[in-house]
Amino acid sequence: MTVNPFRGVVFHWLGGLASGSFYVPFRGVRKWAWEVYWLAGGFFSWIIAPWILASIKTNDLLGVLRAAPPGVLLKAYIFGAMWGLGGLTFGLTMRYLGMSLGMGVALGYCAVIGTLVPPILHHEFATKVLGTTSGLVILLGIVVCILGIVVAGLAGMSKERELTEEQKRSSIKEFNFLKGILVATFSGVFSACFAMGLDAAAPLAELSARRGTALLWTGLPKLVIVLLGGFTSNFIWCLILNLKNRTGYQYFSGRLRQFSPNQASETNMGTAADSPDKDTGRHPQKARRDATERVPVLSNYFFSALAGITWYMQFFFYTMGETQMGQYKFSSWTIHMASIIIFSSLWGIALKEWKGSSGFTKTLLFMGLATLILSTMIVGYGNYLSTLPAGL
Repeated sequence: MTVNPFRGVVFHWLGGLASGSFYVPFRGVRKWAWEVYWLAGGFFSWIIAPWILASIKTNDLLGVLRAAPPGVLLKAYIFGAMWGLGGLTFGLTMRYLGMSLGMGVALGYCAVIGTLVPPILHHEFATKVLGTTSGLVILLGIVVCILGIVVAGLAGMSKERELTEEQKRSSIKEFNFLKGILVATFSGVFSACFAMGLDAAAPLAELSARRGTALLWTGLPKLVIVLLGGFTSNFIWCLILNLKNRTGYQYFSGRLRQFSPNQASETNMGTAADSPDKDTGRHPQKARRDATERVPVLSNYFFSALAGITWYMQFFFYTMGETQMGQYKFSSWTIHMASIIIFSSLWGIALKEWKGSSGFTKTLLFMGLATLILSTMIVGYGNYLSTLPAGL
């Protein structure tokens, strides 16, 4: 298959759609604590789906991993673990800011750091980015993406000023602008480590290609290692919460247990929107009253698995898109971030987060989304220029 940057943009859009949508199936989870359904879904996101799909599409996956230098595997794993810390706090940004603004701010940091740091670390920024027409066009696309994120963020702040406290709480139960911005900053910086992890794991793609794996699937072994690191961070945190909140039994029990109010966790990283049912393990008073009620365990596992697989598909498509971007594959991160904001914002509209906002605020939002779409096209065009023969 020949490199085709515009095909790559489509793959990245599909990845953005998956990322912006994964959290919707969690709304079907009932009477489980956040840490329970997050880890249940995470097994599918970080372990099951990556290994199964990489095993199917990669020629000799275990051989590829055995042949990789230990230092490459370790760096990819560590960056994945750091990304896991950013991902853990990502839910808090949505709890405190809502899906649209929370994702916009966190992904803004993530987009800039995750896109620009890899070429800087490889000492390619001056030569490959600033020194070529393709690189300058891609850089323009990155700037336009940042502009789109800023405009979308201004729309979120405008919405925050316009809504009454009652309206804010009706769609975002724990809205807190200052706390949300601080958490979003931490989350965005650490979440960008995923891009560094993929960059560190690049030799795995090369080894996979040497063993005859089709170009489109060569990035899948990278996900196995990076997501293993992310699984480690998430597993440890969820286990801590299971012990603290005494929720470990929920993985296997079909009934709620009675527990006292001081066992509710304010450190849970999920948001009310993750599971809108009021009878989750995060609401002890309600859980105590309904302690004899049955828990739909099989249904909860189904929705958690669906959410987890949907989440993984963002990076499944990401690695496909990355293979189509040629020598400027680092620009994939900008397209991915832009597409996530676009689709998560559309979900925010569908979930009525923008209900009650003025026409001015909604216009700002749509301007931001249009700018982000334009940015992906500019970045795609810059990559296309790099595929043309010299002199054209």
